[in-house]
Amino acid sequence: MGIPQVAIVGRPNVGKSSLLNWISGKLISVVDPTAGVTRDRVTWVMHEHDRYFELVDTGGIGVVDSDDLSEDIERHIQMGLDDCDLLLFVVDAKDGITPLDLQVAERLRRTQKPALMVVNKCDSTRMDIDAQNFLQLANLPQVITSVKGNRNRSDLIRAVVEYLPKARDKESQDGAELLVKPELKLAIVGRRNVGKSTFINQLAETERVIVSETPGTTRDSIDIRFDVDGRTLVAIDTPGVRKRKSLANSIEFYGLVRAQRSIRRSDVVLMFFDATQTISRVDKQLVEEISKHHKPCIFVVNKWDLAQDDGMTIEAWGQYLTRTFASMRHVPIAILTARDGRNIRKLVNLTQVIYKQAQLRMTTGKLNRALKAAVNNNPPPHRRNRRPKIYYATQVSTEPPTIVIKCNEPRLLDESWKRYLMGFLREVTPFQEVPMRVIWRSHEDDAAGVRIEDLELQGRAGPTEVKLPVAIRDE
Repeated sequence: MGIPQVAIVGRPNVGKSSLLNWISGKLISVVDPTAGVTRDRVTWVMHEHDRYFELVDTGGIGVVDSDDLSEDIERHIQMGLDDCDLLLFVVDAKDGITPLDLQVAERLRRTQKPALMVVNKCDSTRMDIDAQNFLQLANLPQVITSVKGNRNRSDLIRAVVEYLPKARDKESQDGAELLVKPELKLAIVGRRNVGKSTFINQLAETERVIVSETPGTTRDSIDIRFDVDGRTLVAIDTPGVRKRKSLANSIEFYGLVRAQRSIRRSDVVLMFFDATQTISRVDKQLVEEISKHHKPCIFVVNKWDLAQDDGMTIEAWGQYLTRTFASMRHVPIAILTARDGRNIRKLVNLTQVIYKQAQLRMTTGKLNRALKAAVNNNPPPHRRNRRPKIYYATQVSTEPPTIVIKCNEPRLLDESWKRYLMGFLREVTPFQEVPMRVIWRSHEDDAAGVRIEDLELQGRAGPTEVKLPVAIRDE
């Protein structure tokens, strides 16, 4: 049965998305003066006054979409109306009653669902008396609000809870489960029209977001919860990104910002590519963002059925990615056809494996045996007539695995040897498919009072046992 749904409905530009952000206290929906910004259903779970409920932001009723997606938006609005338990009919106090408000009111009457009227944009108490005029639309309980003036938020929440249907069996249990932090958050990123929303709908096993051949259909970052083998995961569908100089308006700009934020708050990033298209500058920018934040990543080559028709091979695409992103050779590659669901379950399983790698720890003893083997195999060259000396290494953090290496002077180690060491460690440690951070410390750091403990970022209690090659195991 789940928890009650509260749909926020109304004509375009009455402040529905602002209302969702205001009630939830989070920047969830894109807010812009352009009519028709919201296309998909954007949701947020609330727990107020001992009740759980889900807020659902819908597209503006009656919008004429600039990308000819009006029918798709309308279908998602109807899904929101059909599934909800309570309607919030939002009107604009500044504009007064419009013909489109009359159409919305008539449509809501036909649903026969419980409803509240939210008279929004009453930024001054002088406007409150005019709110009574909206009762001509429908004789509904009213709540006067102002997002800008931060007026009556608590009154609105209390009214919502009061008009919710009677609590269902297991509502508290289901609501608490929705508020529990997921075990894994996946950011789905890529340029426009690479199939991210199709993939999301396959995960959700329903039409959760609009899928269209029109580039830039998705504008909000939408969190989709799903279960795999009893584990709760969240997939974050992000807006498609294009070149900065091609961003047409503020909506596309904030779409780019949201994609970047989704990368930062994710545990694993699925970087989508179109198998029928060459790698673009936008793809490189996104990969650079992923690398900058040291996020575990999987390169997902989508639309493989179309690439096969053109004679493309998996080996050729793998080599293409490796040549293009030389510093990301450790990233695994997944081949996918999201449209028919092919290989999706395998990809989800792979994300869990990658995430576990990023959480592993090596004991200091095993790490130092690996370091000794690397130095013996290829000693660092002399520089400035001085011999670099490497003393020991220790792992101070996970997510990403972070290793501090103590040496006599980091400046004596040239970059090519550091790259060699990174490659060697990647081969002999359990971190073969996730980013690693190596921090070099010298005697000067000790003199300055820098301690290894100060470098601890996200360490996990207790080391995790890992297997090493025979050459560097305990004898």
